[in-house]
Amino acid sequence: MIGQLRCVVLDCPDAFELADFYRQLIGGDIERPDPRWTVGEGAAVLRGACGPVLAFQGVADHRPPVWGAPEQQFLLDVRVDDLAAAHTSVLALGAVPLDGGTVDGPWRVYTDPAGHPFRLVRP
Repeated sequence: MIGQLRCVVLDCPDAFELADFYRQLIGGDIERPDPRWTVGEGAAVLRGACGPVLAFQGVADHRPPVWGAPEQQFLLDVRVDDLAAAHTSVLALGAVPLDGGTVDGPWRVYTDPAGHPFRLVRP
């Protein structure tokens, strides 16, 4: 092993706005910039009780990834117990559904407010 994963960093237009979206989705605490975790002003860190640390870095010319395109950068999976209830909740937070299907399948694909894809998945 060469190293250990410290966090996942997402570029976005507004770090605190996107950190708050994920705080409402997966829980945790948003902390002010910390030199151990961020690269400067305009950054936020979301730490939860378990799972990876998510860091958010404000980028003025942010271009969101394109779902299904070769340049797609990553996908976050979020396990939920009730897919229909979670679907309604993430839409209220500003998520945009991408798969156009119903909540009958094993997952649903969305983008967060900055355009990053994530899936809600059943256990």
